[in-house]
Amino acid sequence: MNPFALKGEIALVTGATRGIGRACAKALGEAGAAVALGCRDMQAGADEAQALRDAGINAVAVQMDMMSIESIEQAVSMVETELGPLSVLVNNAGHSRPAPAMEVKTGDYDAMFDLNVKGAFFASQAAARKMATRGRGSIINIASQAGFVALDGESIYCMTKAAMIHMTQCLAVEWAQHHIRVNAVAPTFIRTDSTKGWLENEATRNSLLARIPLRQIGEPENVAEPVVFLASNAAAMMTGATLKIDGGWTAV
Repeated sequence: MNPFALKGEIALVTGATRGIGRACAKALGEAGAAVALGCRDMQAGADEAQALRDAGINAVAVQMDMMSIESIEQAVSMVETELGPLSVLVNNAGHSRPAPAMEVKTGDYDAMFDLNVKGAFFASQAAARKMATRGRGSIINIASQAGFVALDGESIYCMTKAAMIHMTQCLAVEWAQHHIRVNAVAPTFIRTDSTKGWLENEATRNSLLARIPLRQIGEPENVAEPVVFLASNAAAMMTGATLKIDGGWTAV
């Protein structure tokens, strides 16, 4: 039996219509899981779900506003109605609003914590309530190397990702009794639509590469593949861990 296979698993990926979320949904599906794409934009979600189905993956889109606890709970219930018992949650939805610490506005502060931390917590809660009744589950949080190091102009984002990493440990300990594993991954800069502008600037790109011992920018697939590992039985004894996918940035 292949311990990395996910046949029979039902996975929900938040923020799944682009970048890392899209790559995670695809990788989980290719490993055998049925996949629900949590999204605010249902048209984009429907298009992505159709693309996955065209590739032979059982996929659906579900409306999911991570700023609304009601929407989160409804989405989790919809996944179980559409696909079956939820067994894997990937908390990918998140964003950053860069600003010098002295210029951060309260609205931006609240928005980042509401999405990156509060949304991930209550999505985990909603999923864990379902998983606990069946005595199994895997939750994977998409954190960041920013949870371990300071990034200039990203103080609030760094704080939210540090909170997510510690939340991972807290939930792992509390939910171990239900055999729900909670882990995280912490990527460096990944080539996505949201980082495209930065990476197209040669000076910025070179500055980033100088901080990464492997001297390369990550691709979404570099994050998705460890997520599949954490979702699988190959990681059956892992909980409360955060895997750094940073090319060595935080080791320097």
